[in-house]
Amino acid sequence: MRIAIVAETYLPLVNGVTHSLQRVLEHLVRRGDEVLVIAPSAVGANDLDTGDGVRVVRLPSVSVAGYSDIRLAVGGVSRVRRLLADFAPDVVHLASPFELGRRAMRAADQLDIPTVAVYQTDVPGYLGKYGLAFLEAWAWQRVIAIHQCATRTLAPSLSAARQLELHGIPRVELWGRGVDTTRFHPGKRSAAFRAEVAPNGELLIGYVGRLAVEKQVEDLAALAGIGDTRLVIVGDGPERETLEALLPEAYFTGLLGGEELAIALATVDLLVHPGELETFCQTIQEAMASGVPVVATARGGPVDLVDSSRTGWLHTPGDLGQLRRHVMDLIGDDAKRAAFGEAAFESVQGRTWPVVCELLIHHFECAITQHALLLRR
Repeated sequence: MRIAIVAETYLPLVNGVTHSLQRVLEHLVRRGDEVLVIAPSAVGANDLDTGDGVRVVRLPSVSVAGYSDIRLAVGGVSRVRRLLADFAPDVVHLASPFELGRRAMRAADQLDIPTVAVYQTDVPGYLGKYGLAFLEAWAWQRVIAIHQCATRTLAPSLSAARQLELHGIPRVELWGRGVDTTRFHPGKRSAAFRAEVAPNGELLIGYVGRLAVEKQVEDLAALAGIGDTRLVIVGDGPERETLEALLPEAYFTGLLGGEELAIALATVDLLVHPGELETFCQTIQEAMASGVPVVATARGGPVDLVDSSRTGWLHTPGDLGQLRRHVMDLIGDDAKRAAFGEAAFESVQGRTWPVVCELLIHHFECAITQHALLLRR
């Protein structure tokens, strides 16, 4: 298959979109597919032909004010249309489309190429968190316009699918995310990491993710004063300095990847994720694969992932007292915490990336068939 992937964000920026794209690309390479990736330019990143069937083309971009690592591709539809016309893909995969994705959708439509649009980022909700609520309606208009044109839209969770359908977006299907159950495993627990982070034997309450406003990491201040515990913050981002001042007793690891991330996740005793705008939340799956129970907000993607009272707890959005009580419940009961962690581990064993990526191929094939039928009418 020839697949064009248009990515709103791409490496070297590390986030949920780029992580899932890398796993998809690995799978497509193993299958022998030919892939074109169109993405915004980034410092130190150029056009690239990897020699394994993947070509990366970077388009000119500008940084978002105050967030130099986030880039928005600039330009018109014509450049994207030329790239797609030259590559002649069987299908265009739009990864979290908004600005570049909007242009790619128009270009694919003009070229009669089927499109699969993957909804992954709640851009309208993010604008509200950044004090730009007056732009939410405009952002939803943009999201709706893109996804209404897509041959097929893929939502990562039931909550996200319902949200899209309520906004009148048709042809929505579920497509979750995989987890590497070899990399993320209880066997990665590290006595050395625990000794470094908790020299006095404290239990570790972990957070893993970007340190940005939309993640609501500041809500973890509600956990201050829980005896014999230490908060471990894994990740980096524009809010790090503010959070270090707000959470002076926490241990900040900075950005971790590879085995370092797997070790940190397997070694914490509990993962807490306070964000309310997650369309999925990959770190929850990774914690579960590591045998770690989760306390998360009962909104968005976590609702699909956390079986409350079995693999963790879901707390009412905004109820930080309930968040604290759920954390104390598991921190204070070793047997319950172990049982929840074992149930969490078992719950994700069938969600490997090869399984999830093959489902994506199925969606590509369905979109191609569906588009061909429409052209014949």
